Amino acid sequence: MAFRIKTHTTVGLLSMAVAIVAVNGPAHAEAWPTRPIQLIMASSAGTGTDAMGRYMAKRLSESLKQPVVVENRPGGSGVIGTNAVAKAVPDGYTLLYTTASNMVVSPAVIKTIQDPRKSLVPIAQTVVGGVMLLVSPDLPVRDLPDLIKFLKAHPGQYSFASSTVGSSAQLTMEWLKMQTGMKTEHVPYRSTSQLLTELSAGVIKMAWTDSSAPAAFLRSGKVRGIAISGNMRSPQFPDIKTMEEQGYKFDAVGWFGMFAPIGTDPAIVKRLSDEVNKIQTDPQLASMMKSMNFLPPPVKSTAQFREIIDNDMQTWAKIASDAGIKIDD
Repeated sequence: MAFRIKTHTTVGLLSMAVAIVAVNGPAHAEAWPTRPIQLIMASSAGTGTDAMGRYMAKRLSESLKQPVVVENRPGGSGVIGTNAVAKAVPDGYTLLYTTASNMVVSPAVIKTIQDPRKSLVPIAQTVVGGVMLLVSPDLPVRDLPDLIKFLKAHPGQYSFASSTVGSSAQLTMEWLKMQTGMKTEHVPYRSTSQLLTELSAGVIKMAWTDSSAPAAFLRSGKVRGIAISGNMRSPQFPDIKTMEEQGYKFDAVGWFGMFAPIGTDPAIVKRLSDEVNKIQTDPQLASMMKSMNFLPPPVKSTAQFREIIDNDMQTWAKIASDAGIKIDD
């Protein structure tokens, strides 16, 4: 009799424990967030990435009813900010806002950067846009075929700039060099603002930037846009043709996105993804993106964003391999 009572008691206690776990697990996910969230920005203040990340932080603060605090940690081709999040406790309170250049391009080029898919979980893609090829006003070219013809007539005499080593901007030009046989060397700049200032002054003759940064310079005529990657022209400068329209099909585009440390509760990741995508459908955001010369806000599921990342990793790795680019950082 005593044996049976003990067995029933044990079963009862186990059942109660299972019930408690079953209740407390979902309840914990539902309770999130209960304190401020840190959004680490792998870019400098004052950039297009920073502006969009801060807007997203503000809107998420409103929808989640908790402060979302932005902290800029630029440097190391995104490594500093990325590592800070990758090493954080995966509890939904430390998130990353970063770019395609940091997440899928730099790992294809820089030996010391590990595949971020091993340490981070994608939440949502928030911005898409091609990189733009710009020239100084004194360069006698008006479109991409003009530039290619000019550079082939002056091999190695002109350099091109981008804001960092191993960026999508640099690799887009490396791809174009392989397609055309033109010769030009890369000059990395510390900031896009410095790059644009020197481009407008003719110190450097060619540069690639994201489509948002040069808007004021383009409008004032201080620089000239001659091509943009991707399959859509920019909203503010529709006269600048895509690379494909000029004979060089290149579909890969830049993007911004949000990530969490691997191991984060899938329920939290889904909640964040759903909240971000709600914000993405707001006409106010669409207007803001247009004003910054970005394409309309994308609305992608976490699975769709992960597929984009996988495809981009393959694309940029192949370009880097074909061009023989591998950097010891």
